Amino acid sequence: MDRRRGIYLPIDEILDTPPKHPKAGRAIGHSREGRSIRAFRFSGGPLRVSLIGGCHADEPVGPWMLRRLVHYLELASPDDPLRSTTTWNIVPHVNPDGEERNRAWFEPEVRTLPPDARVDAARYLSGVVREAPGDDVEFGFPPPDRPDDPGARPENRAVAGFLTEAAAADGPFDLHVSFHGMAFAGGPWFLIDAAWRDRAAPLMDTLRRQVHELGYALHDVQRHGDKGFHRIDRGFCTRPDSISMARHFEDRNDPETAAKFRPSSMEFVRGLGGDPLTLVSELPLFILAGMGETIEPRDPVADDFREHALPDLAAAAERGADDFEKRLARAGITAMPVAEQMRLQLQFLEAGLCLV
Repeated sequence: MDRRRGIYLPIDEILDTPPKHPKAGRAIGHSREGRSIRAFRFSGGPLRVSLIGGCHADEPVGPWMLRRLVHYLELASPDDPLRSTTTWNIVPHVNPDGEERNRAWFEPEVRTLPPDARVDAARYLSGVVREAPGDDVEFGFPPPDRPDDPGARPENRAVAGFLTEAAAADGPFDLHVSFHGMAFAGGPWFLIDAAWRDRAAPLMDTLRRQVHELGYALHDVQRHGDKGFHRIDRGFCTRPDSISMARHFEDRNDPETAAKFRPSSMEFVRGLGGDPLTLVSELPLFILAGMGETIEPRDPVADDFREHALPDLAAAAERGADDFEKRLARAGITAMPVAEQMRLQLQFLEAGLCLV
């Protein structure tokens, strides 16, 4: 990215910022179990941005990064370029109940981010918890014209109200990013708003280079529109949408699950007006060697992993097998450093800021 054009993120400084809970911000609501949901707003510039993390219970790296970004912005002076060019609306973790359920495998040293910190695969596999399809926070938002819809989860109503309030005060958003993750993948994967796919070449060129510089291959998959995933190029795909998600389950004779899908945060933000670029990051906790090398008609490495290696690893983790690390190596699995996941999330955000 030519940083003479666009907005520069001081990525190393953000990553070095202690992951403290910032003092700024306010409680915008509570989770199903009564945990507070905090949001942060930093006004100052004409570019209007919304960022959220933690929609899926087992994807912690986005919230860890966003808490560092919020703390950096809190400490920054009003004339800092990030404060003077941009109005930030950030909810670091929209799913505190999910965070609590997965805390057993959140290594404290990972959250404080020493060099080369990684998630422990055995702890992850023996303790991971994820919401069932149709009950995740990402696809639980109310219609934009009814942000207080009582049928939506309280977490979604809280975030919807916060974003609606921001759009009413400042106008429609220019950029919205929902930071997600994957358990196992061939490498980083980036999802782009379908309305922007023909304008996203500079962003994709930047991310390709940055992923290569870190020594990774981009994840690749061909889903032919299933759930809204349309492949753009290696490593890049359109983001899913609620209508396609519901259709996926209807086609599998599961109308009960299909009926649970509501708009995503990306759809909600677009429903507030304007033409915002909406993005989803997908950074893997663990990289599976060879995944995504062959994607037509299916990915044999991914299929074999899901059918054979993953059940074996999960069982070995559950019983505390002494040879777990050897099994992991035989399966071709390596843990991706958390700091590098955060770095790519921030680079994705920076590329999005430059694009809009």
